[in-house]
Amino acid sequence: MTTKSTRTLPAFDPRQVPVVGVDSHLTAVPPADLAPDALRQRFRLPPVWSPELRAEHKFSEREPSHASVLIPIVLRDQPMVLLTQRTAHLSSHSGQIAFPGGKADATDVDAVATALREAQEEVGLPPSAVEVLGSLPHYTTGSAFIVTPVVALVEPSIQLAPSPDEVAHVFEVPLGFLMNPANHRRHRVEWEGASREWYSMPYREQGMEWFIWGATAGMLRNFYQFLRA
Repeated sequence: MTTKSTRTLPAFDPRQVPVVGVDSHLTAVPPADLAPDALRQRFRLPPVWSPELRAEHKFSEREPSHASVLIPIVLRDQPMVLLTQRTAHLSSHSGQIAFPGGKADATDVDAVATALREAQEEVGLPPSAVEVLGSLPHYTTGSAFIVTPVVALVEPSIQLAPSPDEVAHVFEVPLGFLMNPANHRRHRVEWEGASREWYSMPYREQGMEWFIWGATAGMLRNFYQFLRA
């Protein structure tokens, strides 16, 4: 995604922004509800619900454009969510943790097609290894992308081929960790006279911390609300 903007957030380290709350009082999604058949059933017969987060505080003057991301759930012994760390040189969201995805192309027939195409281009995930379950409501980023999150199951035998121009790392996080609000931290910062708030879900593995925050964490939070509705 390329962003042209005359207003940008000041440079800051999101890890240093104070945590104003942790939602450990909320109930985690039970493991049984994260099983493949349970996820299929949830999208087949979705509940009545409303997303908690719909739009971030806008910090870009660019015209809004549509985009899609794939939320790939890899069917290992415990379901895992595949995520990427974007390369540092990208003009938009460089270095951040993200789902595979990007801006809609004129040739894409719909949001699902965008998500599948982008996932194949970014990490080499073939559409034939993907079972699309459905989509979550639009999430509008501060950089003016109207994002459709597409949730899918992915075969565990996949052999990925990340694009070195876009992806610095590919890794997996247990879905159960992400669907447990005890791991959802709320941050707040003041900018241009307004409070900007976001979630983070830092995941530590073998001495490495993957700092999941911003739009990626926001879409995961909506996924949590969808599964708990």
